Amino acid sequence: MKVGFRKVEIKNGQLLVNGKPVLFKGVNRHEMDPDGGYVVSRQRMEQDVRIMKAHNINAVRTCHYPDDSYWYDLCDRYGLYVVAEANLESHGMGYGKATLARRDDYRKAHLERNERNVQRNFNHPSVIVWSLGNEAGYGTNFEAAYDWVKAEDASRPVQYEQAGYKGKTDIYCPMYYPYDACQRYASEPSSAKPLILCEYAHAMGNSEGGFKEYWDLVRKYPKFQGGFIWDFVDQAIRWTGKTGAPIFAYGGDFNRFDASDNNFNNNGLISPDRRPNPHMAEVAYFYQDIWTTWGDSTQGEICIRNEQFFRDLSAFCLEWTLLHNGEAVRRGTVDHLDVAPGATGRLKLDLGPTDKEGEWLLDVAYRSKTQMGLLAAGHKAAHDQLVVKPYAAPALTLPESAHGNIVLPTPDVVQTDRNYLIVEGNGFRLEFNRHNGRLVRYAACGREFIKEGEALTPNFWRAPTDNDFGARLQTRYAVWRKPTLKLTAIDTKVSGKNAIVETTYDMPDVSGKLLLSYEVSPVGAVLVTQRFTATAGKEVPNLFRFGLQLPMPRTFNTIEYYGRGPGENYADRNHSTPIGKYRQSVDEQFYPYIRPQETGNKTDIRWWTMLDASGSGLRITSAEPFSASALHYTIESLDDGAAKDQRHPTEIQQADLTNLCIDKVQMGLGCVNSWGRLPLPQYQLPYGDYEVTFLLEPVTHQYAGD
Repeated sequence: MKVGFRKVEIKNGQLLVNGKPVLFKGVNRHEMDPDGGYVVSRQRMEQDVRIMKAHNINAVRTCHYPDDSYWYDLCDRYGLYVVAEANLESHGMGYGKATLARRDDYRKAHLERNERNVQRNFNHPSVIVWSLGNEAGYGTNFEAAYDWVKAEDASRPVQYEQAGYKGKTDIYCPMYYPYDACQRYASEPSSAKPLILCEYAHAMGNSEGGFKEYWDLVRKYPKFQGGFIWDFVDQAIRWTGKTGAPIFAYGGDFNRFDASDNNFNNNGLISPDRRPNPHMAEVAYFYQDIWTTWGDSTQGEICIRNEQFFRDLSAFCLEWTLLHNGEAVRRGTVDHLDVAPGATGRLKLDLGPTDKEGEWLLDVAYRSKTQMGLLAAGHKAAHDQLVVKPYAAPALTLPESAHGNIVLPTPDVVQTDRNYLIVEGNGFRLEFNRHNGRLVRYAACGREFIKEGEALTPNFWRAPTDNDFGARLQTRYAVWRKPTLKLTAIDTKVSGKNAIVETTYDMPDVSGKLLLSYEVSPVGAVLVTQRFTATAGKEVPNLFRFGLQLPMPRTFNTIEYYGRGPGENYADRNHSTPIGKYRQSVDEQFYPYIRPQETGNKTDIRWWTMLDASGSGLRITSAEPFSASALHYTIESLDDGAAKDQRHPTEIQQADLTNLCIDKVQMGLGCVNSWGRLPLPQYQLPYGDYEVTFLLEPVTHQYAGD
C-alpha cells in the first residue's frame, strides 16, 4: 500500500508544509489534449508531470474540477502540491444578489460537489488545499460547503477566491492581483492570511513580461507565497484549416454559429502538443530553487542560496564558464555543494586572471548528478549569469578602411538624376529616393543589402500581441502603424572623407518631426541616426517601438549576434536568456504562436550580423545595447489589424525577403492580465523625444562574426 505523511497548517499568516513556509511555484492545469480533447491519456499526464518538474513547477491547481484519479497518483509519486478544486462554477449566472450561492434550491448542488471532491481525493497526500470552486459568487451555500469540508477534514486548509479576505477562506487567493495590490497586502501587519494567487501571470500568446516583478515581491514578503499561473497548456486541438494546412484550432474555427471568444483559451506555458512556449523559460528561471550572487567578485567568491525547504544541494554539481566578449575562456566543475535547506553557502571559484578590456561574464549552472524522478541525470535545474566586468559600448566611428587592408577613395557626392540622390565609391553605392528621402539601395562588396523595391524605413509598430489586443492597443496606438512622413528637406554635405545625407520630415499624425542622417565612409559603412522630436503639450499615444526596418534579400538567412539568447526575449522578459554569442538561422526566429503575433525579438545586443551562405553580409552596432529581430515574415503579415481574424501560423505565407528590425527599444509584453493591463511603466514607451544611432558595416567571410 502506498502512503504519505505530511502536516499542513497556517501560522502567522503563512501556509506551512511540515513546518516550513513553502513557496508555491504553481500552474493551473485543464485536462486537455490536442488529439483526445478532454480525454487525456496516462502517457500525456506523465509527460505533463515531466514538463512541470523540468521547469521548476512544484504546485498545480485542478481548475476547475477534479481531475482523472491517475493525475493525483502522479502528484503523490513525483511530488507536486495540489490544490484540489470542486467542479463548481456559475459566474455566467451573475455575482452579487444574482449568484446561485445565495439560493436555497442550489445549496445541495454546492454541498454535494464539494463532498465528492473531498471524499474521492482524501487519501492523496499531494492534496494540501481544498478549493470550493471557481468564479461562482459568494453566499451561504459556500459558507455551508466550507463548514462541511472543515468538519470532514480538519487537516487541510480550504480556499475560495470569491470569499475575498473576510469570507470563509483560510487563504487569501485573489485572481490577477496587480503588483501594487500584492505589495500592500503582504506588507500590511494586520493581514492574517497567506497570499497565494489562485490565478496570475496570464500566459496568453507572447506574454510573461514582468514575471520577475511578481517574484521579487514573493521573495521579499513572507506572507506572499506565490501563486498559480493561468495556465499550463494552450487549449486547442489538431485540425485542418480553411487552406488545407494543419492548424491548432480554437474558438470560431469550427463553425460560424457557436459562441466564441476567439483564441482566448490559448493562454498556456506550453503549446497543445507540449512544446514549451518561449515564455516558459522565464517562468522556469524565476521558479528555480538555486540562486547565485557575488560574495566577493574580486576573489571569485560566489554565494549560493538554496531555496529548497527540505533538501540540501548534495544532489547537484555546479558548472561554471568564464566568458570574455561572449567567448568561453575557462570552465570548471564543483561536484560537492554543501548548502543546507534554506541556507546560503559561499564558494570560491578559481576563475583565473581577467583584464580590463571588453566584457567579462560568469555563467553558472546546476545539474543533477543522478536521475531525479522523471528527470534524467544532467538535468539543468538552475542557472545564473554574473557580471565580472560590465559592458562598455564602443564609440561609433566610421572605418576608413576594411580592417586596414583596403583604402577606398572619397565617394563622389551629390550625383543626382531625376529620381535619386546617389552616393557611391569604389565598390559601393547608395541611392536615396528624392521624393520621399528613403534609402532604397545599399550595395557593397558585390551584394545588395536592401530587397529590390523596398527601403530602409522608420518603424514604430509591432504585430500586436494578445496582451496588446486585450488593452485595445491595436486601435489606441494605431496612429503609429503607418504615420505620415512628409519630406521637408534633403541636405547633402561632405565632412572630411565622409559624405552626409540628411532627410527631415514632418509627422503631423503624431505632432512631431523626424530627422534621418546618413554619414557614409569611403569603405561603404553608414552611420545612421534617427531622431524624433515631439511637440510639448500634445496628447499622443505611446509607441510600440522606436527603430528602423530593413527588408533584405532572403539570401541573408543566418544571424550572428552578441546579446541575449538563444530564445526570443523582450525588455521585461529577458532574465532567463544569458548574454552570449549566438549563431542561428532566420527560420529559427519565428515562433508559431497559436494566433500569429509579434515574435523573435532579442535584447541587450552588442552587435548583430546578417550573413548569406558565403559568410558575408551586414553588421549592425550601436552606441548602446539595442534590440533586433529578423524574420521571413513582414510585420503586416503577422498583424490582424483592428480585430482578431481567426488566423494561424501555418496559413501565413513567408515573404521573399528577410525583414530586419533594428530598434533602440521595443515596448515590454506585460502579464498581469490579457484584458486591459499594460506592461509596467518602465517597460512602456511614452510619447516624447527619441534618438538612436546605428553603424551599418559590410563584412566579408574573412572576418564575419569576429
